[in-house]
Amino acid sequence: MRVAILHDYLNQYGGAERVLEVFLGMFPKADLFTLLYDPARTRGVFEGRVTGTSRIDVPFVRHHHRAFIPLMPLAAATVRPSQPTAARAGNFYDLVLSSSAGYAKGFAIAGATHISYCHSPLRYAWEFDYLKNIPFSPWPLREAVLKPLARALQRWDRRAADRVDVFLANSRFIADKIRAYYDREAEIIYPPVDTEFWKPLTRGELKTNQRTTKNYYLMAGRLLSYKRFDLGIRAFNKLGRALMVIGAGPEEVKLKKLAVAPLITFVKNISDEELRARYRGAKALIFPQIEDFGLVAAEAQACGTPVIAYRKGGGVEIVEDGTTGIQFHSQTPEAIVDAVRRFENLQFDPYVIAARARRFSKSAFVENINRVIHRAVSASINIAHQ
Repeated sequence: MRVAILHDYLNQYGGAERVLEVFLGMFPKADLFTLLYDPARTRGVFEGRVTGTSRIDVPFVRHHHRAFIPLMPLAAATVRPSQPTAARAGNFYDLVLSSSAGYAKGFAIAGATHISYCHSPLRYAWEFDYLKNIPFSPWPLREAVLKPLARALQRWDRRAADRVDVFLANSRFIADKIRAYYDREAEIIYPPVDTEFWKPLTRGELKTNQRTTKNYYLMAGRLLSYKRFDLGIRAFNKLGRALMVIGAGPEEVKLKKLAVAPLITFVKNISDEELRARYRGAKALIFPQIEDFGLVAAEAQACGTPVIAYRKGGGVEIVEDGTTGIQFHSQTPEAIVDAVRRFENLQFDPYVIAARARRFSKSAFVENINRVIHRAVSASINIAHQ
């Protein structure tokens, strides 16, 4: 079976790229297409796998891609194999599998069956405040420039969605958005967590490993405005507790200036092994954002670490209040302060937390994806033979 895998852009490494790795493991001979590809920024994970990119795949755009959001739909139509072969003639495949938070499902790569694993509908189209992430766009121009841009992106995104045969959502939260924006139903398959890697220390290891002393709280992920690292930092400025912030991104300078408490530290460019150690050593992960799913929270729980999460978006589906963490009800520093104080009066079993996280395991994800593919491809073959 000829398979094409489509991914929005490969100039960063996060939760969506972890999902892509699993797809590529499932289909090691698949062709991989993306708008932009930067080997250094993706840790070399996809070296030798990228089949084709777009016409805007140049270093400056890779490094400043959010400034080129208005051009992405046009660029999506230019994605082609960099070295066409007879096997890729006509860019037609038996299966097209897109891993998309916006653009990949609209690439000009055709197939008999298109399954889209949707991390989110295109945020820049449907969630107006997300346009604040576009640099070089003065926010006072929101009415004159950004609203028409959002409407144009909505029209493109709806047309791209019409090309998809089967939608898969990474959470109930995203399935609801797919229904609202595209008028389509989506089956929910939670993203994969490698629970063989992301796991707690054994009881014996806990006794001998002094580095697991839980004397700090943790926040982790890309330093983007919607992830609300600012709320956690403001809360811990008030609490006077130790907070470790792991990640890099456009908010880094702003957040470092915001952190006035001496116990707030920043770490970036660490390996997965180092991140696992930080998860294991934390009292809890602070998760104040409205996230599509929240792979960071699921990984932390797989390591046995409770999560203190805002009660909206993916956090609701990951965190079981009182069992695997704490949920709070408003996106304010005060709500986080109250949640931390409540958390410190409770006890959590890391092995119970890790056991609950196994519902997000990679094996469960692969099994569910294979089931959907078999059903969709079989249906396509039956229709073709009618």
